[in-house]
Amino acid sequence: MAEKPKSHGRKSIQPRLTPQSLMGTEETLAGVWQARIITLFPDAFPGVLGFSLTGKALKEGAWQLHTHDLRGFGIGKHRNVDDTPAGGGAGMVMRADVVGPAIEAAQQHAKGRWPILYMSPRGRPFDQAMARDLARCDGVTVLCGRFEGVDERVLQHYNVTEVSLGDFVMTGGELAAQAMIDATVRLLPGVLGNADSTVEESHSNGLLEHPQYTRPATWEGRDIPDVLMSGNHGEIAKWRRQQSETLTKTRRPDLWKKTHEDM
Repeated sequence: MAEKPKSHGRKSIQPRLTPQSLMGTEETLAGVWQARIITLFPDAFPGVLGFSLTGKALKEGAWQLHTHDLRGFGIGKHRNVDDTPAGGGAGMVMRADVVGPAIEAAQQHAKGRWPILYMSPRGRPFDQAMARDLARCDGVTVLCGRFEGVDERVLQHYNVTEVSLGDFVMTGGELAAQAMIDATVRLLPGVLGNADSTVEESHSNGLLEHPQYTRPATWEGRDIPDVLMSGNHGEIAKWRRQQSETLTKTRRPDLWKKTHEDM
């Protein structure tokens, strides 16, 4: 019998050495963006999402987080969730008859535009444009893989989109899921105090962000550039644009090329 999903949101979240349940009720808030996480480690959530602005927004009900324990859908006495790869090979593969019912349970709550994503090193690279698109959805269900991956039939049957954070392999999808959700939640209305900050930051306009400075005016013999202290907002904007372009050309020539191909 499947276990009830754990729900996060509108609850006081306090840091502690051991994970807390953070579960209250399966109640969902109407019109609130939701993330539903299918994982073998539900206590890994909310993790870093419970802190700072995302944690504050979670507590205030600006978004909701629900975890679905994959072990609760396991097969047999030991609730097995994996088996050996068909055709042989190393490692284990997450079973279709376990992951499928877990997705079904999560999607019972899905309304409107609600993609199902699977954190996978072979997936589509996650970027700022995808974060913006996810923030416009009504919610998202995220499958966190383990072992050698998930039975391909599940991904095909539910039209799951595979998403990657980069060209590297992790032991599981939980950290990747938290990073993706963090990048998305901060774009939801009201989560950031200053909406303009999402416009000027890296990748929002196809460029890396310009350098930032603050007081003191001089530190270790290094001064804040004079133009930033001039009060001339036109010149400041020009300088920042030039700095962004130079940084992008130098550090991310691939991004610079893509930006100019799209123009």
